[in-house]
Formats: sequence, structure tokens, C-alpha cells
Amino acid sequence: MTAFDNPPRSGAIQGVPAHASCEGSAGLRRALAVALLPLMLAACSGSSEPDGYVVSSVGEDNLATFVPADEPYRAGALHFRRGEYGLAEHHFLEATDKAPQDVDSWIGLAASYDRLHRFDLADNAYSIAIGLSGETVKILNNQGYSYMLRGNLSAAKAKFARACELEPDNPLVRNNMRLLENSAKYIKRRAG
Repeated sequence: MTAFDNPPRSGAIQGVPAHASCEGSAGLRRALAVALLPLMLAACSGSSEPDGYVVSSVGEDNLATFVPADEPYRAGALHFRRGEYGLAEHHFLEATDKAPQDVDSWIGLAASYDRLHRFDLADNAYSIAIGLSGETVKILNNQGYSYMLRGNLSAAKAKFARACELEPDNPLVRNNMRLLENSAKYIKRRAG
């Protein structure tokens, strides 16, 4: 049993021995300093979480469970590679909640929305990523692919062209440009 298992008695300070509050100001100051030391040290470190970790949950025993901060991102990337876009979206959304400045998490979330045909949400996630890092080749390429999925080939071509300006030898962008050119050749229209 700890001092925190029972509520403090009236007039007592939780975590401070009862005799300390009765023995004059020197004893009280010393007891308060000892009781507050862990809080002051945590405040000096800037965070009560280990570097690179976030609190995942607090269990019934009131102990925090720490997980690597990038665990949701890694899970999202794994599900995306497996084609499980709903699960990828779930994990990337969690990653953006835990690390809102992580551009790659926003890009992963946007790409997941693209595959789920939630283009409105994808556009929003791409906008946030651009706000954080500017128009990078990776974002432009993904936006171009997003426009290809929507059937907006002129917008896709503009995004790929901008990405090629920034990085002319990027094999992924060049491949997507070829994919775009080939898909434009095979557009089928109904007669009439």
C-alpha cells in the first residue's frame, strides 16, 4: 500500500508524513521539497515521456504505457503496402495526432485517403503537408497520382511536371509520367 491508496486526512498534505505538517515551518518546508522534487525534475526535462516515445495508454494500475512515437506511422506504412488502406488511414491519423509536425505521416494519410477515394480529405492532408514543408517532390508526385486516380489528367500532368522541374532524374516521377502518358492514350469514350 502506498500513500496514494488512501485519501489524505483533513489538513494533511498527500505524500507528506503527518508529523511533518505539525513540526514547525522547517520540517514542513523540507517535507514539501521532498514531495515536490519529482514534479520539479519532470518540469525541467520538458516532458515526462522518454525521448522518442509517447504515452499509449494508462492502465488500471495508473501506470503509463510508453510506445515508440513512430509506431503508428510504421503500422500505417505496413498496412498501406499490404493494400489495407482503411487500416493505414487509421494508423496514419493516429500518427498525425501524436506528431502533427511529421510531414511523412500527413503524406501517408493523404495517400490512404486517395486509395479510399476520399479525395476531399486527401486534399486537406496534402495542404497540411505543404504547409509544413513546402511543395516537395514527394508531395507533388503523390498529388499527381491522386489526380490520376480522379481522372483529372491535366492536373496530374501539371503536378508531375512541377516535380520533374525540382528533380528531373527522379525515377518514381518519371515512371508516373509514363503511366500518365499511357493512360491518356487508352481513354475510352462512349459513342454518341
